[in-house]
Amino acid sequence: MFDPLLLRTFVSLAETRSFTRTAQQLQISQPTVSQQIRRLEAAAGRTLVTRDSRSVELTDNGEALRGFAVEILAAHDAAAAYFDTAA
Repeated sequence: MFDPLLLRTFVSLAETRSFTRTAQQLQISQPTVSQQIRRLEAAAGRTLVTRDSRSVELTDNGEALRGFAVEILAAHDAAAAYFDTAA
């Protein structure tokens, strides 16, 4: 349901609270971060962040998704590691 790439961008944004710092951290452009967050919000059908020129805050739905995203990404990474090394 949720693209791991979008979840990684979201988790980074939740940590940095900055589209610019997230872009730098992930080595992508700031417009790409914005686009990925919009795509994730569309997939969730909810607003996940509120933003203005000085701040980025997670909504209640964003806080909930952050918890799920961390768990989803951990499971995704574990599965990828297993199948990368399994014969």
